[in-house]
Amino acid sequence: MTVTERAATADAPMSHAQILQALSGLYTGMFVAILSSTIVTNALPTIVADLHAGQSVYTWVIIATLLTTTVSSPVWGKLADLFDKKMLIQVALVVFTLGSVLSGLAENSALLLAARAVQGVGAGGLLALTQVILATIISPRERGRYNGYLGAVLAVATSAGPLIGGVIVDTSWLGWRWCFFVGVPFSVIAMVLLQKTLHLPVRRRAVRIDWAGATLITAAASLVLIWVTFAGDKYAWLSWQSAAMAGGALLLAVVFVLVERKAAEPVLPLWLFRNRTVVLAITAGLIIGIGLYAGTTFLSQYFQLSRGKSPSVAGLLALPMILGLALASTVAGRIITRTGRWKPFLVGGTLLLAAGLGILGLTRHDTPYWQLAAGMTLLGVGLGTTLQNLVLAVQNQVRLQELGAASTSVSFFRSLGGTIGLSALGAVLGTQVAHYTAEGLARLGIHATGSGGEVPKLADLPAPVRAVVENAYGHATGNLFLYTAPFALLALVVIGLIKEVPLRTSNALQDDRAVHKADE
Repeated sequence: MTVTERAATADAPMSHAQILQALSGLYTGMFVAILSSTIVTNALPTIVADLHAGQSVYTWVIIATLLTTTVSSPVWGKLADLFDKKMLIQVALVVFTLGSVLSGLAENSALLLAARAVQGVGAGGLLALTQVILATIISPRERGRYNGYLGAVLAVATSAGPLIGGVIVDTSWLGWRWCFFVGVPFSVIAMVLLQKTLHLPVRRRAVRIDWAGATLITAAASLVLIWVTFAGDKYAWLSWQSAAMAGGALLLAVVFVLVERKAAEPVLPLWLFRNRTVVLAITAGLIIGIGLYAGTTFLSQYFQLSRGKSPSVAGLLALPMILGLALASTVAGRIITRTGRWKPFLVGGTLLLAAGLGILGLTRHDTPYWQLAAGMTLLGVGLGTTLQNLVLAVQNQVRLQELGAASTSVSFFRSLGGTIGLSALGAVLGTQVAHYTAEGLARLGIHATGSGGEVPKLADLPAPVRAVVENAYGHATGNLFLYTAPFALLALVVIGLIKEVPLRTSNALQDDRAVHKADE
């Protein structure tokens, strides 16, 4: 038996060194998941232009992954309550790697979206299972420290991704396909580390997977995303198409609830919503997810299409947000472990998030960079102090057998909020860019033809037209952040209603052993 195995099964908690050893594979897996997600952000304008696609494809390259990450997370969380967690996270890595390779081989936008969906299924497992395993071996009081480390890993991957992606795209003999291939070696390293360092006790139960619930929630979320993606472009927001899609999604959601009430092993247990903290944390996470994905997606596009920067430079210009997230996550995690107080960080972080979005809402084509940097920094610090701590607040109040479902429920709704928000904001961006472009061209005496939905290659445009397009993207991007800022204030109200409960000092395995001893 290894040191980690003895520590995991003994009554004494694991030491700091033993925990870091056990988590090395998890951190590497999370690194590759986030890296492969963010590496594409600066490459997207090149990818979409190369495939002759439009703004809807631009956002759906990201949404395809987010959607399957979102809807698969509760399934992975339920599987974590039933199966060997170590085996499951290795399976998730294999699925993720397969999706990455297929994305790099895609010959058209449809195949790319399908491959990105496969990638998202694997990412859903990595994100959900990492949170569950952290909660299994680390007490809530100590978890702030390791969540801080995890936040730092995510920040490094988030910042390295756009930079690496930019370099790859700017290197002619590589090309954008290597943005997907580059993560494969990291996946292999993560699998080796997991096999060697992660050892958890396995308690097997009879398995009943709620496939009906998973199918219904996927269908409902997909219908909502299709609706908000094309509303305002293919059809009006107030139209029979919108009514049909919104009504269909609502009907599917109602059927989902009815199915979950009778399911033996529901994919999203309804009893979670009887817990006040869980409900409020889920609501806040759903709202904050909009700000998270808006910042990481549209800032890169802004720097390239409004400021005319290369993918590599665009990655460097977005660093204030990533560095703010890394610093805030690490510092907040250490302070929470030392003091046991977590709610002040949620409140303060949400205020900073709203302030950052408000400043970015003033963005235009010629906005001074120091102003953009200030907004990005506040946005990053706000995200760094809220994302992991909402999950911590929930994990602190549930039992071992509920950890998987509770942890992934928060992540599920955060991703769902971000996915829906990203889809809606992408649709709004496309409509506003077309509107501002048409206005600008009219002032030049040029009458625009076509829908204007295709993402342009700035280098191919005449100087006067290029200036119009850059102004259009700058103005539209600022509007998106301005629309997002009130959601952060709404999240602040919700977080204010969460009751701060002292963090437990025992981990889930110790609590479970105590229950078994009491039963004996």
